[in-house]
Amino acid sequence: MAGYSLATIEKLIEELMKLPGIGRRSAQRIVYHMLDTSKEDVTLLTEAITKVKESVRFCSVCNNFSETDVCSICGDLRRDQTIVCVVESPKDVENIERSANFHGTYHVLLGAISPLEGRGPHDLKVDGLIARVKKGEVREVVIATDSDTEGEATAIFLTKLLRPLGVKVMRIGIGLPVGSNLEYADPATLARAMEGRREI
Repeated sequence: MAGYSLATIEKLIEELMKLPGIGRRSAQRIVYHMLDTSKEDVTLLTEAITKVKESVRFCSVCNNFSETDVCSICGDLRRDQTIVCVVESPKDVENIERSANFHGTYHVLLGAISPLEGRGPHDLKVDGLIARVKKGEVREVVIATDSDTEGEATAIFLTKLLRPLGVKVMRIGIGLPVGSNLEYADPATLARAMEGRREI
């Protein structure tokens, strides 16, 4: 596409480049693949994308992704409802679940404190967590935010907020290098981190 550009192709490339991890070359490959595949396959893809946007919402209890008002984890009575693991995003829930080592419930903050990006404590979904703790059913909160600057600042904020409520506040421990993100940690590392959680 060095010498020419069709407007419709170029528009799709530009839209795909807005996705995380997709550069121009990757976007071109995706567009060329769509042009080579059947119209039916492309229709299935567009329908799946539309259905995700229409059907997936945030769980009313923990803010995890869900297709119902309450997600499958919050609705699972076999889970330990007395332990809540606090994470930054729904993808962190998925990663910890793959470790198959945590059997409590979750609370998703939908972000982390980041002054450089204009996100403060008021931008986090904390009210639901506080309400759950105040009900008296939660005895331990495990803070599993990333170990980068934003994640640590968020962990400190949550600790100051939760400790006066009389709940045990823990931080995931060994296994996660400083500055790393849960998104890139393998299941075994996350399992060790959960086992090595410490009180803060």
